[in-house]
Amino acid sequence: MSTANSAWSPSTWREKPAKQLPAYPDAIALQRAESFLATLPPLVFAGEARSLQAQLAEVAAGRAFLLQGGDCAESFAEFNAPKIRDSYRVILQMAIVMAFSGSMPVVKIGRMAGQFAKPRSDDNETINGVTLPSYRGDIINGFEFSPAARIPDPQRMIQAYNQSASTLNLLRAYSQGGYADLHRVNKWGLDFMKDSPLGHRFEDIAQRIDQALAFMTACGVTGETVPAIRETAFYTSHEALLLPYEEALSRIDTTTGDWYACSAHMLWIGARTNQTEGAQVEFVRGVKNPLGLKCPPNLEPDTLLRLIDTLNPENIPGRLTLIARMGHDQVEDKLPPLVRAVQREGRQVVWSCDPMHGNTIKSGTGYKTRKFDHVLGEVRGFFNVHKAEGTHPGGIHLELTGQNVTECTGGAQAITDENLSDRYHTHCDPRLNATQALEMAFMLADEMRHLRTNPNAHTNVAAE
Repeated sequence: MSTANSAWSPSTWREKPAKQLPAYPDAIALQRAESFLATLPPLVFAGEARSLQAQLAEVAAGRAFLLQGGDCAESFAEFNAPKIRDSYRVILQMAIVMAFSGSMPVVKIGRMAGQFAKPRSDDNETINGVTLPSYRGDIINGFEFSPAARIPDPQRMIQAYNQSASTLNLLRAYSQGGYADLHRVNKWGLDFMKDSPLGHRFEDIAQRIDQALAFMTACGVTGETVPAIRETAFYTSHEALLLPYEEALSRIDTTTGDWYACSAHMLWIGARTNQTEGAQVEFVRGVKNPLGLKCPPNLEPDTLLRLIDTLNPENIPGRLTLIARMGHDQVEDKLPPLVRAVQREGRQVVWSCDPMHGNTIKSGTGYKTRKFDHVLGEVRGFFNVHKAEGTHPGGIHLELTGQNVTECTGGAQAITDENLSDRYHTHCDPRLNATQALEMAFMLADEMRHLRTNPNAHTNVAAE
């Protein structure tokens, strides 16, 4: 039986400087909410987290690719089964395009069932001369700009837990109950994409998969003999930000004696809370879940190595994913020193690209947006860096939705600044819509084909 560092417990983060935590006005109400959460069943299980880590170890070894995506921030108001289904479906579409065209297994992780809290640049915001606390996500306070809505309310953690449990129930049903069966791949198309060129490209792949499955069935290979044909593994993740919630949902695994954060299969540390001695890093270092670490352009190689040693001291493959979020105009300048330092020190990590957060701008019409060309540009730059350094570009981390929103400009639909107001629904940051997400998948498939046809294009520490 192994245990986490003896100097660590789920509450030792309280002894560290904390950023991005709300100031709850009622300490007793907060304590009651935490105590109640601590009595509830875990949302995910340790064995599931270990399975994810094993799959991520394959990514670290250069034998698989990570697809991580979902909402910028989940909301209470827009919670419904069709929305969950459509986001799940577009991730399945992306994964099938990438796996089929790139001939590489795809590990699927949703920013779902817990991605409620959001870091903010300022504690307060002012509109028309009125200053109120910033909106920090539905798990903390309300989006409406009113004094009552913006007061942090610990009861929102209970609602977030309940919504996450319902979301996970649907995701498990979709993944294991037949919806993800490859024989249904031609049913995964979204209605509004049927007449688009990308929709036709996906239909072509679906037909080719149907032909391959018919041949396999004739050879006696079916979903009854190979479960991977009729079901898939789908995991959840969110930023480890609201630590009272994370602590309350930590549990000891009875099999290993290790602590796990049972709010999600994977947690990541954001660019605003990546301090080596900070509260968020202190919390996640002691749980055994797979972890992510956002790597912004101002991150120094020595600091990154210290963080890696803190989060993955045993250098376990699949434990740590480094998520580069540099911006399209900085990735090829700022990422190479980090990649070289990690390679030089023999650290075993997954490298993933977040092309969203470094490319946020304000449009001429006043909306926060992202140009799809900039998003694609950062992904191409990410792959270029890893080709040059001989390392595996292991994954992608996207804010996306299965809805036909107009939040990011460009792409095959040629969304303009003037179109943003048509269907701009996000509570926080702009997301790729389903068409843009599928366009991204085809581009990623092209890059993955290059990895397959050039097997010596990267080295891999995990296999040494």
